[in-house]
Amino acid sequence: MTVNHANTDVIRTHIIKQLAVGDFCSGEALGEQLGISRAAVSNHIKSLSELGLDIYSVQGKGYRLACPLILLDKSKILDLLTVPTDAQLTVLNVIDSTNQFIKEHQSDLSNGSVCLAEAQTAGRGRLGRRWVSPYGASMYLSMHWTFPAGYQTIGGLSLAVGVAIINALNKIGVSQAKLKWPNDIYVLGKKLAGVLIEVEGQIGAACHCIVGIGINVKLPQANLPIDQPYIDINSVITTEVDRNEFAAVLIDELLTTLTLFESKGLAPFVAQWRAADVYANQTINLIIGQTVTSGIARGISDNGALLVETDLGIQAFQGGEISVRPA
Repeated sequence: MTVNHANTDVIRTHIIKQLAVGDFCSGEALGEQLGISRAAVSNHIKSLSELGLDIYSVQGKGYRLACPLILLDKSKILDLLTVPTDAQLTVLNVIDSTNQFIKEHQSDLSNGSVCLAEAQTAGRGRLGRRWVSPYGASMYLSMHWTFPAGYQTIGGLSLAVGVAIINALNKIGVSQAKLKWPNDIYVLGKKLAGVLIEVEGQIGAACHCIVGIGINVKLPQANLPIDQPYIDINSVITTEVDRNEFAAVLIDELLTTLTLFESKGLAPFVAQWRAADVYANQTINLIIGQTVTSGIARGISDNGALLVETDLGIQAFQGGEISVRPA
């Protein structure tokens, strides 16, 4: 196959597909297939390595991935879904942010539409933090959902989404997952996943939500620029995770959860969230700006506020600018 004047994404997608099976590919052969020089192939390989792919080269043999890679496949994911939906599924190679993709297209999307990507160059976490997104190593997923009744109906949405992620993880064999208020999933005391929900709309009108999820599946062995203890699914279960199967399970859980949340709110999820609370009855620190409040975590209220027992009694804390840390 010869691809002349192909754009960068097409070139790199082709290279990745050739490498994914785990065999050596020569730079000369890749160059011939793509209609580019061996030097250009080398530059693309370098860029892919910078995205987190573990590629090594051997003189006389070419390039090879340290481990074979199962790429995301739209048709496989659609075939594996069990919850009926007419929502759109977009599977991309490299993008700045799956949340940003949904934001730019949401006027054309139906509820439950999903964007998945192999890598993000500008993945975002809560409070503006960077979400490190190495290629093919995790689940980077964003889902669109419009709530016609507006802002007043979405309180606790991130908590319900956390429960959906816990249920999806259970179905692939991760039974130790816990929830950290308001939007993180922990295993063995380390962060496995996070949720970023972005909302657009006007008071008194429908609000459009983007539910962004990042879940570590099989991270590279190299040290990653992550500023807290982290873990991946591959470290806690004995079988290799097929990200296509996991994507279908996760999308099914999200469709079920958001449909129920739209009609019933947080109430159906409160008990399960409390049962999975990673800091239940432990001493924690709440960081709000420059203020640190210490107390004992007492779960969540019926409307999703964090309950903390302090010298003043049990207080409810709510808001997007609060960080929770172990004492």
